[in-house]
Amino acid sequence: MKTKYVFLLITALVFLTGHTVQSQTNRWSLEDCIRYAIEHNLTIKRMEIQQSSAEVTLNTSEMSRFPDLNAKMEQNWGFGRTPTATGLYENTNQSNASFSIGSSIPLFTGFRIPNEIARDKLELQAAVENLNKAKEDLSLNIASLFLQALFNKELLKINEEQMDLSKMQVDRTSLLVDAGKVPASQLYDIRAQVANDKVNVVQSDNNLKISLLDLAQSLELEQNTGFDILTPELNDVITENIGSLKPIDVIFGSAVQTKPVIKTQELSVESAEKTLKIAQSGYMPTLNLTFGYGTNYYYTYGDNEHPNETLSYQLKNKGQEYIGLSLNIPIFNRFSVRNQVRQAQFNIETQRLTLENAKKDLYKEIQTAYLNATSAREKYRAAVEAVKSTSESFKYAQERYEAGKSTVYEFNEAKTKLARSLSEEAQAKYDYIFRSKILDFYYGIPIKL
Repeated sequence: MKTKYVFLLITALVFLTGHTVQSQTNRWSLEDCIRYAIEHNLTIKRMEIQQSSAEVTLNTSEMSRFPDLNAKMEQNWGFGRTPTATGLYENTNQSNASFSIGSSIPLFTGFRIPNEIARDKLELQAAVENLNKAKEDLSLNIASLFLQALFNKELLKINEEQMDLSKMQVDRTSLLVDAGKVPASQLYDIRAQVANDKVNVVQSDNNLKISLLDLAQSLELEQNTGFDILTPELNDVITENIGSLKPIDVIFGSAVQTKPVIKTQELSVESAEKTLKIAQSGYMPTLNLTFGYGTNYYYTYGDNEHPNETLSYQLKNKGQEYIGLSLNIPIFNRFSVRNQVRQAQFNIETQRLTLENAKKDLYKEIQTAYLNATSAREKYRAAVEAVKSTSESFKYAQERYEAGKSTVYEFNEAKTKLARSLSEEAQAKYDYIFRSKILDFYYGIPIKL
């Protein structure tokens, strides 16, 4: 019997443990959200396809250096004066079948092929950087939604605590009314405040659900029932993020070396330079090597004087191997090559200007992000001080109210100010965290809490 009870106990523990693990798996950290979003986001998948397409394009360019191989078969019928197998023209009907296989190798293309390969390698690298930029943009968006959900969680907690506090005051007010220290109207007022607090709790809970839904949808979660996030342990927010507020020039120096948006533009400039060399190759001659084998079969209808030789005999004895060189020298091409070169030169200048503009935009973004972060830090510091002050004010108002020395209106006003201060502190805290993470993002530090 004891063995049976032990077995049932172990089974129950395993079930509870598994249930706990399953419940925990529904709580996502910021890193979990970013990782999952990158793996399942449709925009990311589309850009991965574009990268694969660039790889195929590069492979096509690399393969153009190798020889090709083609087989050819023809069947013709002739009527009237047609050439015979001996080369003479006679009035007769005949058929002619030819078979050949040949290959050609580009020996010199004016350096077009190596420049095409170099350009397509750069295009592939640009596709990789575009993919990296999309991942970074997605990570920032997920971080923003995640912090919004954390703020709504904290705001819900604040409103629930305010409602609990109002409920406690209902009991205390009842005692004060019974003791004759306050009129009964104050009991009705505090009960009305409980109802108002409940409305705030319901609204906060709805805001939290919406923010979690927005986050789950951004993750491309098909089933988001029970989806929730982990609340990280945040202690001294200012100290923990002090390293993010580096000088603007330091952040820009790192960003200009690492950010995909800059790398993509630099690669575009290099690709445009290779395109210019490809266009200039049109001025140069090209040389190809060709070689192959061919044979044919003649059949003359109604020629009794010269019977047709057999198929196998003709195919064997009329075979011919050949090898040759083909040199093409461009002399006049209606200025098409010249215009292609000029267009390529214009494109280089355009890409260089685009690169410089991207660097300027990046510097402006970092300047704005730095000012926003420093402003958010000071706002959070002020909010912390405001909470300290309103907490003391509320404590004093609560003591006076419980002693019957103030009205419920004064108590509710102090409580409302405290709730507002706590809400502003929470909003300032998560805004400062997000602004700091943006600076980390520009500096090249992965986004995490």
